[in-house]
Amino acid sequence: MNYKSWLKFSVLNLCIVALLGGLMRYKIGFEFPYFEQKFIQHAHSHFAFSAWISQTLFVLLLNSLSKHRNISSIYKKLLIGNAIAAYGMLFSFSIQGYGLVSIAFTVLSLLIDYLFAYNYIKDLKQVNHPSRNWYTAALLFNVVSSVGTYTLAYMMATHHIKQNIYLGSVYFYLHFQYNAWFLFACIGLLIDKLHEGNSNFIYNNNIFKLFVVSVIPAYMLSILWLKLPIYLYIFVVFAALTQILAWILLLKDSVYNLKQINIDKNTKKILFILTMAMSIKLGLQLVSTIPSISQLVFGFRPIVIAYLHLVLLCIISLFLLNYINGFMLIKQDKNSKISLWIFICGIFINEFILGIQGVAGLSYNMIPFANEILFINSCLIIIGIVGYFISLKTKTN
Repeated sequence: MNYKSWLKFSVLNLCIVALLGGLMRYKIGFEFPYFEQKFIQHAHSHFAFSAWISQTLFVLLLNSLSKHRNISSIYKKLLIGNAIAAYGMLFSFSIQGYGLVSIAFTVLSLLIDYLFAYNYIKDLKQVNHPSRNWYTAALLFNVVSSVGTYTLAYMMATHHIKQNIYLGSVYFYLHFQYNAWFLFACIGLLIDKLHEGNSNFIYNNNIFKLFVVSVIPAYMLSILWLKLPIYLYIFVVFAALTQILAWILLLKDSVYNLKQINIDKNTKKILFILTMAMSIKLGLQLVSTIPSISQLVFGFRPIVIAYLHLVLLCIISLFLLNYINGFMLIKQDKNSKISLWIFICGIFINEFILGIQGVAGLSYNMIPFANEILFINSCLIIIGIVGYFISLKTKTN
């Protein structure tokens, strides 16, 4: 399997995700009568999850597995099927939102997730590697997250929408994607690289256990606005504290193992940024367990969007790009480094402006030209990721 070509395809998909994000920002800041904003939002999110992150994780997990055993031809078919489903969702959601065609492509995407998980976990049983548990849990949580998708699709198709169930389903899907499927797969990939060729590798399996134990009750961090009873609230605090403990242990082992392998300074710098972003995320989760704060922030869209982008862009997407650039088959050059840092600057500006918008919104103040600035910044993100794609295309042909 040509992993370079598949990874270039994934980065192309990220370029499309960025363009859709820019289009939505333009529609907010300026007049643009074409396309329904809600439809583009659905297309943006579904395509980002399936065509960019899941597709990339599938390829990287297959590359990891290929070091230990031969890869079945079925995986190539699943990657092609996932791409077809992703582009089907991209066009159908853009045109009709939730409808018969878009739901059909969504179901196809879920079926491919199931088939990939079944085959990969079956093949993984024959491999003895510290990443094995992380990969298995990640794929199982990806399957679990689909419960939220089915609930949403049913409500959209029948037009029987109950607000609390709708929001609970959205956050159920997002939680088990962001904090389980994406996160566990990324940690597994990191451990795989730290273990590779490292005779002094150390690994504490309690880290995995702590993350697994905390991930299910951590879902309730997303629904604190429901005013949970005290016995469930205790589990929420437990989950937030347990994840911080697991993160500290993971950092301790990772720092030691990183010293045992040779990686370039640019990759180390980005890993430091990822560490800070993940630490901020976990800190915000803990702060959100304070009832007065949770009730306040969940009512302000910029804060919610800033948090979701913190995870999707600053942690998951940046990790994948850094992994591809620093650890994978595609080596870095000057153009790819510059483009990646332009992308990173765009992410930081995006988070900064959204954060200011959210804080100002708490006191019912408006930030002048915030939407226009966010649109201009979305162009910066597009320039960064398109430049990165061009550098990959140039040096890997």
